[in-house]
Amino acid sequence: MRFMLLMIPHGYESAAPGTVPEADAVAAMMAYNESLQAAGVLRSLEGLHPPSAGVRITFEGGTPKVQPGPFPGVAEVLGGFWIIEVASREEAIAWASRCPASGNETIEVRQIQEMSDFPPDVQEAAKGFAEIQGR
Repeated sequence: MRFMLLMIPHGYESAAPGTVPEADAVAAMMAYNESLQAAGVLRSLEGLHPPSAGVRITFEGGTPKVQPGPFPGVAEVLGGFWIIEVASREEAIAWASRCPASGNETIEVRQIQEMSDFPPDVQEAAKGFAEIQGR
């Protein structure tokens, strides 16, 4: 089972472009990342620039509209993610619970959909998806 652990750093929604974490926080996170790797469960991980450096594209009425960040009224944003592969939801929660997150951070644990989760008609409509993913 694959899970995405989504890091939600509160306050990041209004962070200036170029905002980066403190070196000691990065060092603690690297030790955590290395433990995921050593356990053989880590599949991917990335950090994200703050929303002030991004854009959101909405499609109201079918027309794309680009809105540069930051995004007023947005209370939570992603700061980064890990993808892990473990035997159960409980194991994913256990790994997320070991993260050296600070008091202003939340980790959301979400299972990644596998093709086998879908009915046959959806699997047929998505034929070629694995090739697009490079699997």
